[in-house]
Amino acid sequence: METNPFQFVDITKLMEQYKLPGVDFGAMVERQRKDIEALTEANRIAAEGMQALAKKEAEILQKTMQEVMAAMSKAAAGGDPMANASKQAELAQQAFGKALSNMRELAEVANKSQSDAYAVISKRVQENIRELTALMQPKK
Repeated sequence: METNPFQFVDITKLMEQYKLPGVDFGAMVERQRKDIEALTEANRIAAEGMQALAKKEAEILQKTMQEVMAAMSKAAAGGDPMANASKQAELAQQAFGKALSNMRELAEVANKSQSDAYAVISKRVQENIRELTALMQPKK
């Protein structure tokens, strides 16, 4: 059986023995538990994003290396030096265009990961505001 590290039953009981009027220690502990869960989720999303980014970088590197090797094979085949120089300039231009495209794609992956993690935290902040507002209301 797995134990939950976020069980605050003992802390809640300890805090409730002081019986401060108008303070709901159980609600305070529950808010903190939700905060920790939101941070854990945001960290999970960020870690998955970093893994996706690293995987994409590895794919791009492998593809680039294959293209470089193919280009080098073609250049080594000989032929007219002027035609080879022109072809190399064209290959360099294509490589630069691909590099920009790859950088844009990597930035999009990183941006999505950051946006998703921020959304989790932002949602929890909004929940905190609602919960604090509710706690400030006089009890009926």
